Amino acid sequence: MKQKVAISIGDLNGIGIQLALENHNAICDIITPLYCIDKAMLAQAAEKLNLTIPDNFKTIENIAPYFEIEAGIVSADSGRYAFSSFTTAVALAREKKVDAICTLPIHKKAWELAGVDYKGHTDALRDFFDAEAIMMLGCDKMYVALFTEHIPLKEVASSINEKDLTRFFVDFYNTAKPTSTVGVLGLNPHAGDDGVLGDEETIIQKAIDSATSILGNRCCKGTTTPYSNPLVPDVAFTPGVRENYTHYIAMYHDQGLAPLKALYFDEGINVSLNLPILRTSVDHGTAFDIAYKGVELNSLSYVNAIKYIKESK
Repeated sequence: MKQKVAISIGDLNGIGIQLALENHNAICDIITPLYCIDKAMLAQAAEKLNLTIPDNFKTIENIAPYFEIEAGIVSADSGRYAFSSFTTAVALAREKKVDAICTLPIHKKAWELAGVDYKGHTDALRDFFDAEAIMMLGCDKMYVALFTEHIPLKEVASSINEKDLTRFFVDFYNTAKPTSTVGVLGLNPHAGDDGVLGDEETIIQKAIDSATSILGNRCCKGTTTPYSNPLVPDVAFTPGVRENYTHYIAMYHDQGLAPLKALYFDEGINVSLNLPILRTSVDHGTAFDIAYKGVELNSLSYVNAIKYIKESK
């Protein structure tokens, strides 16, 4: 039986609804989607896109107040609708009415204008479930998890401590279930050069050792070292090195996502780990610049986010 998946529709002033409509038949070959959008908003979007609504496009009523879609505009109305679509999907998963959720892109500023206190989906999920959700992005060729996410770069070094890193390493290993050693990036250039360029790698190594001790025989079969020693960040993703790892952990946002997007931008997805529900997402934004302009969209990220759910069954 196909899994039932709630699709959070994202910001309706962006490209999410076009992705949903154009890929509906392909998605139905993989899972059974339930779209968190009401019929009136769906009809408005479809008319603006000049797209036909499939007969089996199942929706939910009473998401949020009706508003006029304005392509490419950041607005409180679109932010409010996007957040309500998301919370509806989460409620369905919490109540086990669906097997997972997949979120289409939001605009963080629109959420802010709507009075939403969260910076994004992952922040909200942490609060909803009182859990240390882990943000992992990537594709089958390479996944990258982020120890720190949306914080200023100047705050990263002070956020690195043995206790939190150890917990992160253990939780990531138990929920991502990598089949080989995970590559851990050092923080500093040259991974500190034995303390010459910084000593945070000493803390990272202690956390690696602590996590290895805790994991013990829970390590994946055939893997005696769950985590690498801190890798030199500027060579960790180069040919000859990245072939050794399917999963990495980066200390901060751009350290992990810049190389990931340079290598696999079109096919990457976002996965929230360490939660009682499964949530995946596209790894791109609302693309306001092309929304409702008849531009052909690259749907690989969306399709891969759905496939991840099926493969996680």
